[in-house]
Amino acid sequence: MVNVNISTKKRMRTILFVIFMIIIMLIVRLFFIQIIDGKRLSKMAYEQQTLGRSINPKRGTIFDSTGQVLAQSSTVETVTVNPVNIAKQDKEKFAKKLSEIFELDYEKTLKKVSKRSSIETIAKKVDKEKTDELRLWMQENGVTTGINIDEDTKRYYPNNSLASQIIGFCGSDNQGLDGIEAKYDKILSGSKGAIKRHTDAKGGEIGDEGEAYVPAINGNDLILTIDMNIQSIVEKYLEEACIDNVCTDGGNIIAMNPQNGDILAMATYPDYNLNDPYAAYTDELRGIWDTQDQGAKTKSLQAVWRNRAITDTYEPGSTFKTITASAALEEGIITDIDKEGQFACTGGIEVTGVRIKCWRYYRPHGAESLRQGLMNSCNPVFIGLGQKMGVTSYYSYLEKFGLLQRTGIDLPGEAGSIFLAKEKAGPVELATISFGQRFEITPIQLVTAVSSIANGGNLLQPRVVKEIVDSQTGERNKIETKIKSTVISKETSEKVLSMMESVVSEGTGKNAKVAGYRIGGKTGTSEDGVNTNKYVTSFIGVAPIENPQVVLLVTLYNPTGEGGHQGGEWVILGTHCNV
Repeated sequence: MVNVNISTKKRMRTILFVIFMIIIMLIVRLFFIQIIDGKRLSKMAYEQQTLGRSINPKRGTIFDSTGQVLAQSSTVETVTVNPVNIAKQDKEKFAKKLSEIFELDYEKTLKKVSKRSSIETIAKKVDKEKTDELRLWMQENGVTTGINIDEDTKRYYPNNSLASQIIGFCGSDNQGLDGIEAKYDKILSGSKGAIKRHTDAKGGEIGDEGEAYVPAINGNDLILTIDMNIQSIVEKYLEEACIDNVCTDGGNIIAMNPQNGDILAMATYPDYNLNDPYAAYTDELRGIWDTQDQGAKTKSLQAVWRNRAITDTYEPGSTFKTITASAALEEGIITDIDKEGQFACTGGIEVTGVRIKCWRYYRPHGAESLRQGLMNSCNPVFIGLGQKMGVTSYYSYLEKFGLLQRTGIDLPGEAGSIFLAKEKAGPVELATISFGQRFEITPIQLVTAVSSIANGGNLLQPRVVKEIVDSQTGERNKIETKIKSTVISKETSEKVLSMMESVVSEGTGKNAKVAGYRIGGKTGTSEDGVNTNKYVTSFIGVAPIENPQVVLLVTLYNPTGEGGHQGGEWVILGTHCNV
């Protein structure tokens, strides 16, 4: 009897202990749910019980420097359905009308209308004319629930292909995919709004509160440094130059204000229509587009979307002699740019057993001053200057001119230069660099470097956006000019500009003369790769010499026309492009 009582008590204590532990565990769990994880679970419950439709904000407008619109968002509408709020007997009728109005596949539309989901998208970014037709049908048929028509936005480019590689374009969700649209996406995009209402598990409406409206916040506007008039002129004559000179690989132009780093124009040929960026962009491509597989189409499109002025590198050729001349003058290696007989061209120069020819080796230039050497684009003159400077000193000027790093321009995809490491550069490598070959830079790097010569010696960071305008307050935030360093003295700058003026007035760049204007420049020709039999022809100009307001670089890739590939033969700007 005693043993039975003891056994019963033990069992009771065990049961009580288990009950006690369960209660403790429940208390701990409740504490975790209510206190530790309460906010997260409340949020999940709210989302589960709330049906939301997002409202896209208007993307900010992009203006040129004169206030003309380059990109803007127009109002369109998006149509969605709540399948659970459409009666079974009405689903076919709804699907038929929606497919008729928006020209959709009936079976696919019926499938969406018949789903057991709270919301399905029927049509995005449709014109109000279409949605008004739907509104009228809903009114005539007494439809008050199940179909939603919400305001949306669509990106529109009023000038089609103008500045296409600069501006870029947006995807179907209004996200910037290239150019300024991508680089400044967060500033342009704004914040989404929403329309919310409480629903049950099936998506039916709970309570009488109706819909809650949270307004969208529109994106901020951008004011570019690009001048639409200059951009139009530049694009027109670039296209003409590429067609007339049969440039198989296209070309590009950059116009920069050397006083503040503003990019006045930047064009690449061929270009594309921003309102239809996935379409064939040349007559040749249009003829074969439907026969191309998706991989070939993508490759073609990516090539034309690319802004070659900042993404592609090339050998600058003799345009680079302006950099070598500036460095030599700044170092004091030469002081008198007009001292006759200071240099002698015999058709070539020997560098550690390697003879490097002048381009006019068959008829040597003979005795020359530095001015004459630049006018004649004589390779031995600049090889000699490079030798006197030495690798260490010369590379220090490459650094000062910003040629060993990216410029920092506010566009996506900027490439860096390709130079042999200083430690590996020998006499022959230094010689070829001195007259602009066997290394690669981007067009924007050369324009920026020459702009520092044009403005008196300051290396500026190029920019495409100069102001951001707050969409809510209208406040204008100016982006200040950034001076990165001082490269050369004003005295050196004036001497180089004087020599560049002589290149145009009497030398290899005389085709760039414009009556009534003092213009300086330098021509250039280089190979496009090794053993490709392709050439890059270029010209860099500065105007007006007395107070430079524009530095202009024209680059043509593989001109195969009758004019040949020499830079001095095809200068396209002349009297046509007085920017």
